[in-house]
Amino acid sequence: MPLSEHEQRMLEQMERALYAEDPKFATALEGSGLRTYTRKRVYQAVAGFLVGIALLMSGMVAQQIWISVVGFLVMLGCAVLAVTGWRKAPKPGEQPTGAAAGPGGTPARRQAKQRRSVMNRIEQRWQRRRDEQQGGQ
Repeated sequence: MPLSEHEQRMLEQMERALYAEDPKFATALEGSGLRTYTRKRVYQAVAGFLVGIALLMSGMVAQQIWISVVGFLVMLGCAVLAVTGWRKAPKPGEQPTGAAAGPGGTPARRQAKQRRSVMNRIEQRWQRRRDEQQGGQ
């Protein structure tokens, strides 16, 4: 569900204020989005897959079947993590989607209400802060 124009303007104002107050913190927050998280998860799964291959091969060389089985299971688990992480990653410029709507769309409506209430609280805090800054000057 995309943000309304008012919500987008408020978000842009908050971003500008954050950059003005603490640019170091703001740049640290930039890379911590969902896309970065899923990318890290995929890279970790690929590394785990390589570890699984190493276990599989070392089990074959040492003629220890249980090590090979563990290696195969590690490979399988990491492959599943990589594929699911890759599918969940939003495309560039795409908004991350929430949970899928259940029968009747009830969970989607509940989630939209929660988002609205969160945005309302953020907006109220922002307005309060602005009023305090204007009153203090």
